[in-house]
Amino acid sequence: MNDSLNFLCGYDDGRYVLPPLPYSESALEPLISAETLYLHHDKHHAAYVAGANAALDSLTLINDGVISTAQAPAVSQSLAFNLGGHILHTLYWENLTSEARETPHGELAVEINAMFGSFSGFRNIFESVTAAVQGSGWGVLGVDSLSRRLMVTGICRHQDVLVPGFCPLLVCDVWEHAYYLTWGSDRKGYVSAFMKHINWNVVEERYRKAMSYDWR
Repeated sequence: MNDSLNFLCGYDDGRYVLPPLPYSESALEPLISAETLYLHHDKHHAAYVAGANAALDSLTLINDGVISTAQAPAVSQSLAFNLGGHILHTLYWENLTSEARETPHGELAVEINAMFGSFSGFRNIFESVTAAVQGSGWGVLGVDSLSRRLMVTGICRHQDVLVPGFCPLLVCDVWEHAYYLTWGSDRKGYVSAFMKHINWNVVEERYRKAMSYDWR
């Protein structure tokens, strides 16, 4: 497979691994408290990594005939959930920064203006979609592989309501553990503050790689 979409550093030597944070635990305050960041990264994200590796190990045992194939559906669902959580969290840490620009530049900015009318139009849609995700999930800006256009969508849990071939560029975690210690039930406030901590350099690079990828 072409490696131009390999945005992540969460896999090494045949195992999923927890990547280190690209900043200190207090760097994102007051958006995310140091306590929240520690629990979110070192506990929640680490659990998804462990779960993904455990599912892989179980699939190997199924393939080897050690475990019955009757367990394959549950194991496959566990892999999808935990691996989805691992990938999305890795994207999330990388697209946050304490020194954010207010808006994107270059080709991404041009496409945002074309698709949403303006950056303000995009921001309003992204905040609305993300804040309205039912239960636990994510708000995502990504590229549709068929039209190669930007789209905003919500993901329930880590893997539901995801368009096949969809390439995420910007993700916002709205599981309660991502914000509740700081924001309580004010998800809208958290999402609005999130927009002021986006590392657009990272998002622009993801967009460049996505648009250079041959989907056919």
